[in-house]
Amino acid sequence: MVINFRQEDRELRYRAVIFDFDYTLGDSTEGIIESANYGLEAAGHKAASRERIRKTIGLSLKETYRVLTGDGSEEKAEVFDKYFKEKADHVMVENTTLYQGAIQLLSALKEQGVQVGIVTTKYHYRIDAIMEKCHGTEYIDLIVGGEDVKVPKPDPEGVLLALDLWKLPKEEVLYVGDSLVDAMTAERAGVDFAGVTTGTTRREELEQYPCVGVYGDLDGLRADIISIW
Repeated sequence: MVINFRQEDRELRYRAVIFDFDYTLGDSTEGIIESANYGLEAAGHKAASRERIRKTIGLSLKETYRVLTGDGSEEKAEVFDKYFKEKADHVMVENTTLYQGAIQLLSALKEQGVQVGIVTTKYHYRIDAIMEKCHGTEYIDLIVGGEDVKVPKPDPEGVLLALDLWKLPKEEVLYVGDSLVDAMTAERAGVDFAGVTTGTTRREELEQYPCVGVYGDLDGLRADIISIW
């Protein structure tokens, strides 16, 4: 499914593209699993399986705790949050890689003068460090991390903050993500959504929400973006 560009005048419809990070631009699975189990044990729980933790990626840390344990205790969720971050400060950056095609996609957008942002539940400083390690800093114009908003996704606060900083109307911004949380975020923000199946969410699940396309990888998304030149 092709993203809706104006081919008649060779001008991009979207003046900005916002990406989720985890399972959209990159993979932090090993660091997340290590940090999550460290937090669970600190909160008095047994370690969770790899697959259970993978399915929580993209949620806020407190929601991750609730999903993994079924425990609604705010106090225990705060313990999990604290110790997850403590471990993540040591293991996350070194255990994170960008997906194949990520740099090429970001570079293609920048070459066309498109603003590029990241809106994520990951902390801002961690995304800074990851992008620096992966030589992607020059392609990113804006990062909205978990500490930059009062309410995490699927609340649209982060996306709306980016729009406000860029002074762009909603119809000129595309949001790209891998999860139902991302699809809901885009819908609530009133911006177009493109899905990628590089995470744990299936194509048919993403297609239940309004979307301009669902792609198997970033190369497929980039092919649609550059196909008009």
